[in-house]
Amino acid sequence: MNNFFKIIVSILVAVMLIIIIKPYVDDYKEQKKYDFTVNSIDGKITKESFKGKALAVYFGYTYCPDVCPTSLSSLAAALNEFPKEKTKDFVGLFISVDPDRDTPKNLKAYAQYFHPNFQGATSTTTNIDDITARYKSYYKKIELENSAMGYSVSHTSFIYLFDKEGKFKAKVDHFSDPAKIKVSLEEILQ
Repeated sequence: MNNFFKIIVSILVAVMLIIIIKPYVDDYKEQKKYDFTVNSIDGKITKESFKGKALAVYFGYTYCPDVCPTSLSSLAAALNEFPKEKTKDFVGLFISVDPDRDTPKNLKAYAQYFHPNFQGATSTTTNIDDITARYKSYYKKIELENSAMGYSVSHTSFIYLFDKEGKFKAKVDHFSDPAKIKVSLEEILQ
C-alpha cells in the first residue's frame, strides 16, 4: 500500500510539472521557430534585434514584377492609416530570397521606397532555406530562357506579424487589402 501511494504521488507530481512547464516549453519552441539572423546594410540582425518593436516579416525579392510590390504597398497603406506616434515602434522587414542579385544596399533602398519603417536584408541561400522552412514559406529559382533577367523566383507571399514581445500573432496573405491588414496590425501596435 505504501509503494502504491508513492507511485500515485509521483504520477501526480509529474503531471503537475508537465502542466506547469508545458506553456514555457511551447513558448520556447515558438520563439525558435521564428528566429532568424540575416544581413542588412547596418550589419547582422536577428529577430531579437526588434524586441520592443512590432515586426512584420515578408520574404520576396527586388526583381519581383508584381507580388512583392503589391504586398509591400498594401502593408505600407495599412500602416499609413495609423498616427505616426503609434507606428514609431514598428518595423517591416523585407528578407530577400534572391541573395545572388539583392545586396544589403539595394535592399535598404527598395524597402524604404515603400515605407520609412521598412528595412531590407538577406543572407546565404543555406540560411534563407532554413528560415523559410521554419516559417513554412516557399521559394524556388525559375530559369527564364531568352530573358535579360536570367531567372525569376517563385515564392509564397505572406506577411508574418509579431507583437512587441516577439510573439507570432498573424500570417496575412498578399491578397489581403489594406483594411484587413490594418485590423491585424491593430493587435500588434498596442
